[in-house]
Amino acid sequence: MHSVELRRRETQADASLPDTLPPLLRRLYLQRGVKDAAELERGAKHLLPWQTLGGIAEAVTLLHQMLEAGRRIVVVGDFDADGATSTALTVLALRSMGGNIDYLVPNRFEDGYGLSPEVVEQARARGAEMILTVDNGISSHAGVDTAHQHGIPVLVTDHHLPGETLPAAEAIVNPNLNDSAFPSRSLAGVGVAFYLMLALRAHLRQHNWFSGGRTEPNLAEWLDLVALGTVADVVPLDANNRILVWQGLSRIRAGKCRAGIRALLEIANRDARQLAASDLGFAVGPRLNAAGRLDDMSVGVALLLTEDIAQARMLANELDALNQTRKEIEQGMKSEALALCDELERQHTDLPLGLAFYHPEWHQGVVGILASRLKERFHRPVIAFAPAGDGTLKGSGRSIAGLHLRDALERLDTLYPGLMIKFGGHAMAAGLSLETEKYDLFRERFAALIDEWLDGEALQGVIWSDGELHAQEFSLHTAEMLREAGPWGQAFPEPVFDGHFKLLQQKLVGERHLKVMIEPLGGGPLLDGIAFNVDTTLWPDTSVRQVKLAYKLDINEYRGNRSVQLIIDHIWPV
Repeated sequence: MHSVELRRRETQADASLPDTLPPLLRRLYLQRGVKDAAELERGAKHLLPWQTLGGIAEAVTLLHQMLEAGRRIVVVGDFDADGATSTALTVLALRSMGGNIDYLVPNRFEDGYGLSPEVVEQARARGAEMILTVDNGISSHAGVDTAHQHGIPVLVTDHHLPGETLPAAEAIVNPNLNDSAFPSRSLAGVGVAFYLMLALRAHLRQHNWFSGGRTEPNLAEWLDLVALGTVADVVPLDANNRILVWQGLSRIRAGKCRAGIRALLEIANRDARQLAASDLGFAVGPRLNAAGRLDDMSVGVALLLTEDIAQARMLANELDALNQTRKEIEQGMKSEALALCDELERQHTDLPLGLAFYHPEWHQGVVGILASRLKERFHRPVIAFAPAGDGTLKGSGRSIAGLHLRDALERLDTLYPGLMIKFGGHAMAAGLSLETEKYDLFRERFAALIDEWLDGEALQGVIWSDGELHAQEFSLHTAEMLREAGPWGQAFPEPVFDGHFKLLQQKLVGERHLKVMIEPLGGGPLLDGIAFNVDTTLWPDTSVRQVKLAYKLDINEYRGNRSVQLIIDHIWPV
């Protein structure tokens, strides 16, 4: 196990923030590098203009031609929550503008990721006269070429990093292209899709498309989908993404959301009126993702498309059951991976800095979550592999700050051509495939490269704190203010505080969670706190009377009563 160190965020030099901001919020925003009041704007009118997104003019011209000719457009999505929300939004928006639209989502197990030649054949079978990819396509050279052989034009919308060459699509919209002038490179796939629909509506308006009986759609109606996909895909919440997420959250809180999102919130026992971005990430997103991990994401897209709350509840139940199965599979895989770790530690005094794991019975839909859990536990880059059923392995990796995982795989590919069949991804997450017999060689070479690239200090787990709270700040008012001050998320983290407390009571609940009653050491209110998934060999420990905590300030709602509660990220005995 790696050790965990507490560090405090530095407050950036004062910036032009409003004088009316409460001192605590001013401090938090400055600690997150906010320099200007404009970065705190959450109104839709402050969104970056779509005109600066490269490829958008060619994309809307192509779509306009297809709509005018009544051509059948097949939207090809991806099998995660970002892909499902992108698909649903694009289908709903294009249909509302008079489009002849169908969609398909590749099956993770049969088709693999992206617009493959096989997926193009499926689109052809559905009568595709144009293919529009959402949240994929930037590396689909063969798929685009296959579509062209059948005379089908392709519009690629994606946010993943491109390779050295781009597919020969008629138009590509991706804020991460090398020559992109769009000020934000952090849009999720659903954000790119939303921007394309904004641009298309403006273009059609100019060409009088909405005169003569056609109703112009209000695209704000689908911001709930944008918020869900953006949070679930864990893209950085820069100023532009915070606007998109805030607008979507506001609609959900006001009850103006898709029936499917409402049904998922009900089954997760979340109050839509009190919704925070973290609820989308931890309660809604995983249930939607479960479809793509274990079965077929078409269920998830159908849930997001339906207007019927009864059907939505039925599909949400199906997804909830899949998510329970996913948790059970994950738990079994994690136990097996930890046994492999124990074996590694017996063979070596120290674990390698880069870890790769494989088990012939693992489920390829769950290896990404497993890699994430193991990365959290050992605080080093981890790639987990499962058999793909054709003599190859599918791998999913997660990284830590200081190591760009896709760059590492690209370096391996340069050093050892043919080691991997294909790879792709981001700094913090990547996917790859390789032949089963090359796994041991890959594990050795991956470990050697990471040993070379990573400084041992990077393996120190760090919890970043925003400092201490004063006794009077342990209040519902402060907790509500913090909830409203977001949306918090990736690269704009939810506030974490630290402090010393008297430990008055402690007990284990639900097998792994430590419930405590504490009091600030310097005096203050008695507080309830909960630490999830504690090491039960260490806690409860009745000999401990004082603790140092890293925690978030939260609101506990029980039978109509609201009280302050600390969500404890880490607990150190003093």
